[in-house]
Amino acid sequence: MTAPRTQPLRVLLVSHYYPPHLGGIENVVRNEAVQLAALGVDVTVLTSGERSGAVDEAGVRVVRVRAWNGVERRAGVPFPVLSPRLLPTALRLVRRADVVHVHDCLYPTSWAAGLAAALTRTPHLVTQHVALVEHPSALVRGVQRAVYATAGRSLLRRARAVLTLNAGVAAFVGRYGARPARSHHLANGVDPVLFRPAASAGERRDARRSFGLPDDVPLVLFAGRLVPKKGYDLLLAAHAAEPEPGYELVFAGDGDSRALAGRTGVHHLGTLSAERLAELYRACEIFALPSAAEGFPLTVQEAMASGLAVLTSDDPGYAPYRLDPGLVALVPRQVPALRTALASLAGDPELRGRMGDYARHYAETGFSWPQHAEALLRHYAEALPDRSPHHPSPRPPRP
Repeated sequence: MTAPRTQPLRVLLVSHYYPPHLGGIENVVRNEAVQLAALGVDVTVLTSGERSGAVDEAGVRVVRVRAWNGVERRAGVPFPVLSPRLLPTALRLVRRADVVHVHDCLYPTSWAAGLAAALTRTPHLVTQHVALVEHPSALVRGVQRAVYATAGRSLLRRARAVLTLNAGVAAFVGRYGARPARSHHLANGVDPVLFRPAASAGERRDARRSFGLPDDVPLVLFAGRLVPKKGYDLLLAAHAAEPEPGYELVFAGDGDSRALAGRTGVHHLGTLSAERLAELYRACEIFALPSAAEGFPLTVQEAMASGLAVLTSDDPGYAPYRLDPGLVALVPRQVPALRTALASLAGDPELRGRMGDYARHYAETGFSWPQHAEALLRHYAEALPDRSPHHPSPRPPRP
């Protein structure tokens, strides 16, 4: 019988970006890191940055490798180009890790960590957030396919576990080499204290005023990058197609905002911190994200926790969540369908209230970061060579 572990479990989390860079994957990784550290795990994060270096943040060691982000700035594609120091840094960090947890197969940080894990025979897991992303550029689509067919396939095939957010992504990783017995559904969490409903009509009114938004009309919020796969253009078209919409659109996120400029009833607030975004959720009544091939976006979970009526894509990948279609609007990514659904929600405050109550209750019971972290510990334990389940010992403070 194997003796229980007496040293803290050492986990290397790998992500192409990490806060303060804003985005869904980086927020997931940060929450995982903080939750695991609170459970006594020795957590290190390998990521990119404007300069190389290592710092301790909230009990987590964050190691950044210098990267050029021109691809994101110029083309809206979040793909950092990292310095040659990436592979030696990954090898150094993987050698001291018990388990490597890679987030998404598409990025150089994942490839380097996967290669280092193979060379050192360190078990690794993969969380795959999305399948192939729709993009207007044939070059971007081709690069995605090439990466998933090569480095992605290797990462998925050798992974001790592959974690996915919805049925569509689960099918995708199966096509690219993930072993069915090692594929598992695992929902992300959400902070129900930060993301909460407005406590009163007065608090909602104050939140609106802090953003310069009108008081007398329902507000439909879109939170995310202004790129086609998110469907922001579909919302604009649905709004423009309605002679008297009865609602106004609010956009929070970066990207090409020229399509929003000068439109009546359309507000663009840019990129917001998590705290300001949480306040903006409380200012609005409806959340709309007609995105494509995204798993279960964090912004949808945040909107549900904030008690908003949620409208999102009618994607069969959502099946594992068993959402009530009468209380979450799952709509085709088509302008006429969006126009009809938004008009219906804007004109029916009682329906919005029922949908918001359902969303909040679902978030409180179904999206828990502590439960997510406990599930990760179980997967890590199964990935270890001795396969002995354990709870990590308390970690001593770093010198």
